[in-house]
Amino acid sequence: MKTDDVLVAAVGTAAFAVAFVVLLLVPLDPADRWWRWVCVTGFAMGAFGCWYIPRLQKGRADAAARRTAH
Repeated sequence: MKTDDVLVAAVGTAAFAVAFVVLLLVPLDPADRWWRWVCVTGFAMGAFGCWYIPRLQKGRADAAARRTAH
């Protein structure tokens, strides 16, 4: 099944960015400020996924092409 994995990662990344902005606007107790770091980490992982997924898919396609060429 063909899917647009980069789009899925980009939507998740955008959701973490929006959540981070909301958490910046909402006053939080000092004990709950770790939720901001959850958003930062989610955004960073999503951005890495958007960068990495096309390279992963290209590598898999190249490997499959090499297997079928032999």
